Amino acid sequence: MRPRTLHEVVGQAHLLRPGAPLRRLLQGGTAASVLLYGPPGTGKTTIARLLAAQDTRYFVALSALSSGVKELRDVINDARRRRDRQTVLFIDEVHRFSKTQQDALLGAVEDRLILLVAATTENPSFSVVTPLLSRLLVLQLQSLTADDVRELLRRAVTEERGLNGAVTLSTEAEDALVRLSGGDARTALTALDASADGLSDTGSTLIDVLAVERAVAEASVRYDRQGDQHYDVISAFIKSIRGSDPDAALHYLARMLVAGEDPRFIARRLLVHASEDIGLADPTALQAAVAAAQTVQLVGMPEARLALAQATVHLAVAPKSNTIVKAIDAAMSDVRAGLIGDVPPHLRQGRYQGAQDLGNAVGYRSPHNNPAGLQQQYLPDPLVGKSYYRPAQR
Repeated sequence: MRPRTLHEVVGQAHLLRPGAPLRRLLQGGTAASVLLYGPPGTGKTTIARLLAAQDTRYFVALSALSSGVKELRDVINDARRRRDRQTVLFIDEVHRFSKTQQDALLGAVEDRLILLVAATTENPSFSVVTPLLSRLLVLQLQSLTADDVRELLRRAVTEERGLNGAVTLSTEAEDALVRLSGGDARTALTALDASADGLSDTGSTLIDVLAVERAVAEASVRYDRQGDQHYDVISAFIKSIRGSDPDAALHYLARMLVAGEDPRFIARRLLVHASEDIGLADPTALQAAVAAAQTVQLVGMPEARLALAQATVHLAVAPKSNTIVKAIDAAMSDVRAGLIGDVPPHLRQGRYQGAQDLGNAVGYRSPHNNPAGLQQQYLPDPLVGKSYYRPAQR
């Protein structure tokens, strides 16, 4: 069911609208190398294959899992000999390339000897070397929306290269598959295929919720039978943590994990909660949430469930304080209202010629140079006396 034409691609409207860089690339109207960054199942490989379908370009695909510097140099040397057709080099999982391997691409990309299309699920700021990143147009793909996944499922049920109408999909089963997909087209189609295959032993042609449950061995319907359960369960999860009930929090965490919720979504909510409802009452809460999010990225499911559970219990039993969210919201409110003022002269940068003539950095006193820790004015004049951070007394 992989899209064969640009018209069949669903999702990524922000990148495929008329005039957008990705659309121009697919239509052969740009020579800019690109980095496709986004979650699995959002169309990175599909876009590369659509590029391969263009007759005016010579397409080569490499995987960072199985290719090295030698393979890269072979492609680059071949591109030099093939000047009549531009070489498009697609590298999947480019974040797995070492620094040396990534550096080997610099000259060819800089000279536009090759048109590089790289794909990664990792943040390119951390996984791609700066010299290469600066030569690429970074295009961030988003997880597919529920409507996008729904359209793919309906195509797969009816089209000849899919299930060719041999089965029908109930509305409830479709909703369950959409929820299980987590915005990943590949996951949705795999679950649909498994559900259809499971009907062979029953003699039925209807994929209902029970057929989906049997195929994926998960009680997805209990999580999203009404459609709004996704929001209700995550709300209950956060409120249970806020209410310091680790048992309830673990229950809702289990419901989300069993239903196939994207663990990255859960990790993001824990990251927010650690500062929003705990803050400096337990500074290690944010560390625990960050560690869980990193574990989700580096290890994945099912093992990452342990880190998510550990962070959930940590945050649930931690003391609670919302002073951080109150403090920053109050400060931002004043700034938006125009209550800003100039930076006091003694706090300004003074390490350039003529700075002191302007009064910059004159009179600044470092608290490290006085045992008493000298106090002086830090806020701009209009804000003197303002207090944003007010520690709780409980």
